[in-house]
Amino acid sequence: MTTNVPPVTPGFNYANPYTSTRIPVFARNVVSTSHPLAAQAGLEILRLGGNAVDAAIATAAAMTLVEPVSNGLGSDAFCILWDGQELHGLNASGCSPEAWTPEYFKRKYANGGNTPPQRGIDSVTVPGAVGSWVALSEHFGKLPFEDLLQPAIEIAERGYLVTPVVQQKWEAAASLLQSQPGFAKTFLPWGRAPKVGELFRFKTAARALKAIAETKGDAFYSGEIAEALEKFSIANGGSLKVRDLSNWRPEWVAPISQDYAGHTLHEIPPNGQGIAALIALGILKNFDIASMPVDSIASQHLQIEAMKLAFADTYRYVSDPSSMDVSPVQMLDAGYLASRAKLIDLKKATDFKAGNPVKGGTIYLTAADESGMMVSFIQSNYMGFGSGCVEPDFGISLQNRGYGFSLDEKSPNVVEPRKRPFHTIIPGFLTKDGAPMMSFGVMGGNMQPQGHMQTLVRMLDYGQSPQAACCAPRWRFNTGMEINAESTMNPETVQGLAAMGHKVDVINDSYQDFGAGQFIWRMGDPAVEGYVAASDSRRDGQAAGF
Repeated sequence: MTTNVPPVTPGFNYANPYTSTRIPVFARNVVSTSHPLAAQAGLEILRLGGNAVDAAIATAAAMTLVEPVSNGLGSDAFCILWDGQELHGLNASGCSPEAWTPEYFKRKYANGGNTPPQRGIDSVTVPGAVGSWVALSEHFGKLPFEDLLQPAIEIAERGYLVTPVVQQKWEAAASLLQSQPGFAKTFLPWGRAPKVGELFRFKTAARALKAIAETKGDAFYSGEIAEALEKFSIANGGSLKVRDLSNWRPEWVAPISQDYAGHTLHEIPPNGQGIAALIALGILKNFDIASMPVDSIASQHLQIEAMKLAFADTYRYVSDPSSMDVSPVQMLDAGYLASRAKLIDLKKATDFKAGNPVKGGTIYLTAADESGMMVSFIQSNYMGFGSGCVEPDFGISLQNRGYGFSLDEKSPNVVEPRKRPFHTIIPGFLTKDGAPMMSFGVMGGNMQPQGHMQTLVRMLDYGQSPQAACCAPRWRFNTGMEINAESTMNPETVQGLAAMGHKVDVINDSYQDFGAGQFIWRMGDPAVEGYVAASDSRRDGQAAGF
């Protein structure tokens, strides 16, 4: 005889106190990302018998088309996934061309400052996103790789109607990037950005996707696309060569972690900035933040100060691991973080410097299936449209990750041949007692670790649901004492933070300054209870499932 005992579910408050156009989605198979067509591409693959990894690849491929302002076939990517038994991390950030040295840039850009150029062909490192799709498919996929790109190929060939948030960013980039090689030909049809609801076709990208699908990525890294990229680079004064592409490989890595509020947050280790979220939570553990009201001045001030301390160390020490002079273990040491926590003044803002831990625009997607596989995936061109350079024959919109390097030879992040730059994109994953709980991310430059911390505090300390945590007003630390506050934040909180010494700038552009999140939280047995998913209303996205 069986009894009808209700399952154990998270103690979230599903009442959403914040203005939102989104509601939680409950399903056994879910995809959540910042464009509905891409989410539907992932669901199509799940319906065909694919798993969450297959769905994530299909979604990522579609995203290169429908949100080109944030990512493209020339993007980089990172992933954390739960395969049903354990966590795996994938670092698919590209490395610099062989020719890159500080002298290379100082010779070409005599008055260029202390970094490589922000845009143009000399901001482009090896693109890693396509390599990430291939690696994920080979290790964890269920369906043939070629099948996974079919939804994206159809979108590229038939076209799609441009959505409002994407169009806004597209139009804003037009005047800035129209002179970059290949940009106007590809992204300014009719001599301008498309308008909302206009049809945009991307047939050159369809050609690239077909070649990638047929060769399992070989065309991109050693075949006809690689040759086209070298030709394009040289013609425009760059140094990216076929051998740079063919010698690069994505790297499987062990995620790094931080315990917080009975859960464990996992991030990709450096060269990414995920460690900043771990440091901030490690500092917050030294306070009773749950005793403070959720949107209070005190709670927001404490989180801001913890994040400032985290960034002080992250910007000082994080680079390609081969160049770091401290380890993530040292940076996350509990005693060290407790000593950093003591620097926080609960009554006023402080401009923190890096400590000494040595003893002595991006798209994000997440997918989960009823077998229990959960995928946290992020890919990005970095700044809007990346370098602005687009290889014309295959529609490869190239990232500008080279701008993350330094030309200061004393910096651990100094540019060198075949080196990975400091990276901003970070997928997040949450576990409890070793079991998977949530795949999530908040895209948007240095907002990403700040978004990870702010949303997790809301869920774990205050019991807000993933959708409410996603919709809540955010702040963003910049430098020194400067923060941005979302215009939806309580004016009394804004005024209170300013009175404590924070230099607060209230911003209306939520997309640009406060990122956008996607969340999938496991409710119990995935085959029975499934998941609850959230999608951020700051973009055109959708959480969808069945």
